[in-house]
Amino acid sequence: QVQLVESGGGLVQAGGSLRLSCTASGSFFSINVMGWYRQAPGKQRELVAEVTRRDNTRYADSVKGRFTISRDNAKNTVYLQMNSLKPEDTAVYYCNAGIETTRWENENNYWGQGTQVTVSS
Repeated sequence: QVQLVESGGGLVQAGGSLRLSCTASGSFFSINVMGWYRQAPGKQRELVAEVTRRDNTRYADSVKGRFTISRDNAKNTVYLQMNSLKPEDTAVYYCNAGIETTRWENENNYWGQGTQVTVSS
């Protein structure tokens, strides 16, 4: 069993900052790519940022220069530092990870439960 648990969401004023955390727990062999997605009401879920095990990163154009994704492999945790937040960033943010449960099995994708981020104007 693998579980991803997110934390750090909340209500913040425009221009403020939040840091999201996502920790994987359970039994697994390897965590590969980890990422953050977000979904606002009436909109499709979109990739915000992702980071490989070797710290290669990729960001949505809308968050470049404002958000920073990082990971701590020893803690099985991925972070999203969000600065200069805008009302357009309001969404439910979901953690995603590609995880091999054993050295013999293929990778599967896992999702966190989501954490609400609300940015007021």
